[in-house]
Amino acid sequence: MLKILVVEDHALVREGLARRLLQLDAAVQVLEAADWDQAETHLAEEPDLDLVLLDLGLPGVDGLTCLGIIRNRHPAVPVVIVSAYDDALTVSRVLKAGASGFVPKAYSGERLLAALREVLDGGIFAPDKLMSVKFAPDLPEAPAPRQEAASVDPSDFGLTRRQVDVLALMVRGTSNRDIGVRLGLTEGTVKVHTTAIFKALGVSSRSQAVVAVNRFGIRLPG
Repeated sequence: MLKILVVEDHALVREGLARRLLQLDAAVQVLEAADWDQAETHLAEEPDLDLVLLDLGLPGVDGLTCLGIIRNRHPAVPVVIVSAYDDALTVSRVLKAGASGFVPKAYSGERLLAALREVLDGGIFAPDKLMSVKFAPDLPEAPAPRQEAASVDPSDFGLTRRQVDVLALMVRGTSNRDIGVRLGLTEGTVKVHTTAIFKALGVSSRSQAVVAVNRFGIRLPG
């Protein structure tokens, strides 16, 4: 029996996904979670999950953070992102963070099932590919995100040169005021850059930004 966890805060979307997933196999059990707290409970209680479908726009803990936690705590469970934000940057970020696939919400039910079958067969699915890329036989089925995201260029996240400078100092614990002094910027401008950095990394605080830098392996100036 396939056991699948769907983490999606919109009830109609979640219930629709659950119904469609029943067509994946003759025997499918679908568990549902509307936020990270519910998802975490299911993950702790169901060690034999075969797949997690995860929305990026969750309330509270964002989807990218959830992905990182799942990859670290449950590395053997493949995670497929299902999101309306299907631009190339977002797809690249989630795959580098350890997702086994990305399925746009604009996909039909049949295309969703085809993508999930590819992942369950050991592949990685991205929307710009007709075929998934299979893992080599000597690689683990679900590599940890740190291994996947070694040495990532900040430009992959859309960060400007100045934002990279601000982020590098932020990671070292430098205050906004001191960042401004060192870079010749007003404190207000530093705050603007900080907000843009948080948005690019999908985080909402300095501590989360530091975690994201480490998880994604973002290269920063020394």
